[in-house]
Amino acid sequence: MKVLALKIKEAALSVLPVMLIVIIICLTPFADLNAAEITAFLVASVMLVIGIGLFNMGADLAMSPMGEHIGSGLSKSGKPVLLLVVCFAMGVMITVAEPDLSVLAGQVSDMVKNYVLIGVVGVGVGLFLMLSIIRTVKNKPLPQYLMFFYLLLFALVAVLILRDGNGFSALAFDSGGVTTGPITVPFIMALGIGIATSVGRSKSTENNFGSIALCSVGPVLAVVAIGLFSKGNVTYTLPDYSVESKLGMNFLHTLGDTAGEVAVALLLIAGMFFILQFTLLKLPVKKLLQILYGILYTFVGLVIFMTAVKIGFMPVGFKIGTQLSQKVHPAVLVCFGFLTGMVTVLAEPAIHVLNKQVENVTGGSVSGRSMMIALSAGVGISIALSILRIIFHFSILYYLIPGYIISLGLSLLVPGMYTAIAFDSGGVASGPLTSSFILPFAIGVCSMLQGVESIPLDAFGVVAMVAMTPLITIQMLGFKAVVSERVKSKRAMARILSADDEQIIEFM
Repeated sequence: MKVLALKIKEAALSVLPVMLIVIIICLTPFADLNAAEITAFLVASVMLVIGIGLFNMGADLAMSPMGEHIGSGLSKSGKPVLLLVVCFAMGVMITVAEPDLSVLAGQVSDMVKNYVLIGVVGVGVGLFLMLSIIRTVKNKPLPQYLMFFYLLLFALVAVLILRDGNGFSALAFDSGGVTTGPITVPFIMALGIGIATSVGRSKSTENNFGSIALCSVGPVLAVVAIGLFSKGNVTYTLPDYSVESKLGMNFLHTLGDTAGEVAVALLLIAGMFFILQFTLLKLPVKKLLQILYGILYTFVGLVIFMTAVKIGFMPVGFKIGTQLSQKVHPAVLVCFGFLTGMVTVLAEPAIHVLNKQVENVTGGSVSGRSMMIALSAGVGISIALSILRIIFHFSILYYLIPGYIISLGLSLLVPGMYTAIAFDSGGVASGPLTSSFILPFAIGVCSMLQGVESIPLDAFGVVAMVAMTPLITIQMLGFKAVVSERVKSKRAMARILSADDEQIIEFM
């Protein structure tokens, strides 16, 4: 219970900044939220704290150990085909049932059917998870893979836009961001670490990371493919973001739907794990009981978390966006976006899992604190730039192409460890709060400034921006470390030479 209390305390400290920003906005004349909306938000915030605490406990007890045991056990089995087949199946299953992706799919159901988007994205993740495993086993540098697939991706996006300019390009990049959510991240990261350890690649820290990076590319390519093969223009209908649609009897409906989504996600993963347990892994009963407890914590935590964002954060995010865009100067909107982005990332549950694993694997050389600062700055900048794009109505590619060129260029200058961590962080940062608070906020702003018909082109893409900017900020940490190391080396060499000169003078 002490560990759980600590997890909930950490979650409270993460969510508190978001609560304070919304409460301060509510006290100003710029956002007129009614009593039901304020109450729903406050209750949802408390639920969010409890949900994140329980989820983090479950990730430690179940999700990460399951991924690591599956990766290690399959690698040691000496059956590479089985390893790849199981990894593909796991990639598809955890993505199809990822609550994060369901939140996005529900907001764009008029553009592409929910089951089509989720299914195609799941296949994309499964294929690129297989590719990630091959990279780890073959010990190939991550930047080579990233450069090839991002060049291919932007070439296909250019064809898509030149053909008919539809809104699939922004949706495609958003899909890549939300795919790596609270269920996917701890499992895939641990799976990669387990495989790297069992095949003797764990000494190269770069091989412990990078799975999330590649798994974020697959969905983007998959949704671009949908756009290339689709006919006609996309249509978009604004969802019902009102608090009233989620309260009363609708609350039970929302809770039931969320519990069903999370149950499917965990049952698919747990089912595959226990099949492997009885056929291959043979873990002791004590370990299995720990994992079962962890699955229960994960289930309850995610149900509470996802329900909270649906009843409180989505409606409030949308309404604040619509009201601020009508009442304040655009510069204030940009500043609000920056501040909100900085604090929202603190409440993303998968961020804490990533930071902990980075600190453990790197032996503290990349601290959780420095990671959080870099991520907060990156996400804040991404939201500010997204609001600017809505105000001035231009394509997201004006951001993404230069951004990824800078990111891939930095990958040639910094240690591979920083590149792998940075690209993993980009996928992790764009979690549930981004798709359920920041995206509705952007949709609200866009609906007022540019009209509902512009939402697919101008509002979508905000998740993609959140996924991109950490690639630059975290690799800048690596660049700073490289420069600092060189400066230290030069100073040490200068001291040695100075000491040698003094000895020569004394000798003479």
